[in-house]
Amino acid sequence: MGPLKGIKIIELAGIGPGPMAAMMLADMGATVLRVERAEPSGLGVQRPLNCDITLRSRKAIALNLKQPEDRDRVLRLVEEADVLIEGFRPGVTERLGLGPDDCFARNAKLVYGRMTGFGQDGPMAQAAGHDLNYIAMSGALSAIGRAGQPPTPPLNLVGDYGGGALYLVVGVLAALLETGGSGKGQVVDAAMVDGAASLMAAPFGMFAAGLLTKTRGANVLDSGSYFYDSYECADGKYVSVAAIEPKFHAEMLELMELDPSIVTKQMDRADWPRLKQTIGDRFKTKTRDQWVAIMGGSDACFAPVLEMDEVADDPHNKARKTFIELDGVVQPAPAPRFSRTPNPAPTPPLRAHMVALDDALSGWLPAAEIDTWKAV
Repeated sequence: MGPLKGIKIIELAGIGPGPMAAMMLADMGATVLRVERAEPSGLGVQRPLNCDITLRSRKAIALNLKQPEDRDRVLRLVEEADVLIEGFRPGVTERLGLGPDDCFARNAKLVYGRMTGFGQDGPMAQAAGHDLNYIAMSGALSAIGRAGQPPTPPLNLVGDYGGGALYLVVGVLAALLETGGSGKGQVVDAAMVDGAASLMAAPFGMFAAGLLTKTRGANVLDSGSYFYDSYECADGKYVSVAAIEPKFHAEMLELMELDPSIVTKQMDRADWPRLKQTIGDRFKTKTRDQWVAIMGGSDACFAPVLEMDEVADDPHNKARKTFIELDGVVQPAPAPRFSRTPNPAPTPPLRAHMVALDDALSGWLPAAEIDTWKAV
């Protein structure tokens, strides 16, 4: 049933990193109850429910948090919870009577996870924003892009999910471990700017060492080098190579049947454009799958660039069941994996109106108390 079996989490519904964090915790076996708004918010990119993958594996109830009786219902659930996750602007839950102090008064051991873009304080704390704005503030966006092009949005992976959801999950789990010893809860302040900045630790070190310049598309890892890039093949599909280390670089050239003497010094940036042209021309002589047959599984640090409708059928992904199909939607399987307490099988996303109150609150409240909720 997963390593988090027995952990109860309240999720005050939001968009982006909050639901992703809740999904990950539910994937690992936690019982997560999502508290939706009584009226849909219309925020974020709307999609069919079965395609709203980050809502999977948990049940939901609908409450109006501005109504005192519904606020009190959340506080009652807090008494039974180990964790609460919220993603409102700073101060909103305090104004609703659901802030940390309100919740700690009901449950001193609660881990109170807060997910924001700019953090709980600072000049930008109250400003609206999205992933792109947060990674722009962290220094990450300025470093992503090809030569001569503007900074390139890396979907919303770096801010919402890498710097947001993952750091919230890490913070919640760390706080739970600490609570097990101290018996005291605490607030986890997870800000996407902070998380994205933390993800930039290695690049900042390279920048300080003079190994990374401010010029996009001119560095080892940003498409500047010929040995770390994606290349078009004869059929218009792409492959990736990341042959940084000398032995991997040598194997790449050997498998591509290129004379190693074409390279004088691998890290001579002045020679990278010429070599990029040579490598690019060579990849265009065969289809992507032909190159997979030659280089796949080698030490050339090579992989095909798979389209989203191809990933589930890739032999490696299929062997590891990296992708699953749920309610007709192909999606990533839970990660990471556990040897002794495997993750439970995910269940399709549900909305509050699809779940009977008895079912949603089972395991949270006694049956008689659930009946009083139903009677209102």
